[in-house]
Amino acid sequence: MTITVLDTDTAMHEILRAAPADRPELLRRAVEPAAGMYRYFPGAVDLVAMHAMGSGFPLDRDEEACLEALATLREADVWTRIETALGDGIRTQLAATPDITVPDLTVLFLLGDPSDDYFMGAGRGVIGNGAVTGYLAITVWPTAEVLEQLEAIAVHELHHNLRFAPGGVVWDPAVVTVGDHVVSEGLADAFARQLHGDEIGRSLMGRATRDDDAVFEKVLTGLDVTGMQNFAAWVHGDEAATRFGATPVGLPAGAGYSAGNRLADAYLTATGQTADQVLHVPAREVIDVALGRT
Repeated sequence: MTITVLDTDTAMHEILRAAPADRPELLRRAVEPAAGMYRYFPGAVDLVAMHAMGSGFPLDRDEEACLEALATLREADVWTRIETALGDGIRTQLAATPDITVPDLTVLFLLGDPSDDYFMGAGRGVIGNGAVTGYLAITVWPTAEVLEQLEAIAVHELHHNLRFAPGGVVWDPAVVTVGDHVVSEGLADAFARQLHGDEIGRSLMGRATRDDDAVFEKVLTGLDVTGMQNFAAWVHGDEAATRFGATPVGLPAGAGYSAGNRLADAYLTATGQTADQVLHVPAREVIDVALGRT
């Protein structure tokens, strides 16, 4: 098993200093090693367009702000920190579940767009994707809280990668539910919290509603909803749903994360286990035990 954290520091500096007309091709070359994360997409994927859709740093404005942010990331030694955190997370997980599949990992770490209201607002300056085996993508704007939580962000995405790796939980788009997604976020946060503490390990997006009973109860009403196009509203909230063309359901940002944390904590308390011991537990079991249905 190898962890390859791509040298996006050098690549982003080159892109931001290049003539605007040259930037798209330089970006394409930089992200090409992680193109496998789009392997389930139908047809060819425009990597530059996907970068923009994912709140990646702009190619036509905010150059100086991005260069300053890049310097902040370099000073914080984020690439080394991510690699170290992933290695520690894998060792912790293997100690609890030595027979799991741990894929080789390619990590794409990028600056985000400081003018993207959703990314900087509801998203709290973080977008992560660890759902596709073998790839982790993390996009950030280096606020103090993001830099503080960097290791936890990385191991949260690692947990998704390990949970859904071959031999683990199967994510079948035809039958997967909001509950499956909510539980996966809760267990990933539980793992990050196990390694990095309860506050640092909790996803930024879900912190505001962690104790909101009305939000929790609302999320519970949607756990059996299917159709992945509906998940943004139930997991990330109405702002995400609106951004991505889905139907809002009356939930604030990160509602599914906070609900997932509550379900995961209730399950772990009821079973006396730790997050690393329940990597592959089915979502339905977590929900039923957490809600006292068994």
